Amino acid sequence: MTSSAARARSIYRSILRELPQRPLSEPSPIQQRIRTAIATRSHEDADAEMDQAEQYVQYAKAQRMYTTLLERYNPGMSIDEEDKVRLTARRVGMDLPDELKHEKGSS
Repeated sequence: MTSSAARARSIYRSILRELPQRPLSEPSPIQQRIRTAIATRSHEDADAEMDQAEQYVQYAKAQRMYTTLLERYNPGMSIDEEDKVRLTARRVGMDLPDELKHEKGSS
């Protein structure tokens, strides 16, 4: 039972690490629900539930890593079309014509 309790505690902590950070004095509703789900799990299918929770942790880690890599290798995703054109022109050693700069400033 102690190894099962230690495994459940480890998985619980892993899940909390993947959730957005919140103050310790005020746990979020999802943190409270996860805690009660782990505390009140039935003994018949405890191993299956812990395996499923571990899979969730792996999925959350993979999603976080995917988002990090996407932001790192595609820095232009979050900028608008005008800035993309301006940065592309500067990348090849050109500047935008003055008329485009004035139009952008008046918009």
